[in-house]
Amino acid sequence: MELRRHLKTTLEHGALWSGIPRAMRWQRRGDVLVLAYHDIVPDGETPSGDLSLHLPQARFAEQLDALVRTHDVIALEEAVANGRRAGRRPAAVITFDDAYQGAVTAGVAELARRGLPATIFVATAYVGGGDFWWDALAARDGGLPATVRARALTELAGADAAIRAMAARESRAIATPPAYARGASERELAYATAQGGITLASHTHSHPNLTRLEPGALRDELARPLAWLRERFTEVLPMVSYPYGLSSPVVEQAAAAAGYTAGFRISGGWLPRGARAPFALPRLDVSSGLSAAGFALRCAGVRAR
Repeated sequence: MELRRHLKTTLEHGALWSGIPRAMRWQRRGDVLVLAYHDIVPDGETPSGDLSLHLPQARFAEQLDALVRTHDVIALEEAVANGRRAGRRPAAVITFDDAYQGAVTAGVAELARRGLPATIFVATAYVGGGDFWWDALAARDGGLPATVRARALTELAGADAAIRAMAARESRAIATPPAYARGASERELAYATAQGGITLASHTHSHPNLTRLEPGALRDELARPLAWLRERFTEVLPMVSYPYGLSSPVVEQAAAAAGYTAGFRISGGWLPRGARAPFALPRLDVSSGLSAAGFALRCAGVRAR
């Protein structure tokens, strides 16, 4: 509590660079932070859908510039294989969930300008313009009631069609998000991987809550996207990020059986030192509402906005 109070006071007085982030990064030297982004809103477009997931391109560019000043940005495959690294700075890995068009185009363009690697976790059912239920239901006001989200993930297991049917029964507005907030096309994914340093991995097929699925459905959700990606692309990692960040020992065992070598949640962010569970690896969710100061502190290892 005392540290949190001190950080808040520091930020309020505009003294972010008082040495706290630098000291925290020194403690984290050699450690690896895995960042999880979702969509990037191209310049000139208005954010829509679940606003927490849609980061404007200009702010993403600012975050990348800030990151390269303080971290060594490395590929996900290297991070998983090697864990801690020698060096005077921490390392960072950039990942995207869902394969939104904005991330695959505007986001990758910013990465390519800086020569930075990244991995895009693809929900294959949405490739080619599919839109996600959370954006369709939140498009008018940018948010969703917590009760709706909870029911969608538990009672309806995150199943898109069932959630939309529930929304229709309750007379909730269902909008069509703009193109950048829908799934990228195969051509866009291929162009992204051609930039160099961009790899693809699995975010399951239809983005369900894996912890609520029966064994057969669980196997299919994990096996189908890996096969689909390998049939079409060469830059594919045998890794999975769990939809909604939700997993369990059963899910993690199923991922291993499906041929994956690693699985990622959205919690924590820093890869554990020493021995670790490869199918319960952490990532730091980068919300669009995170301030520049908050981003710097999070990337230094301090959880503060």
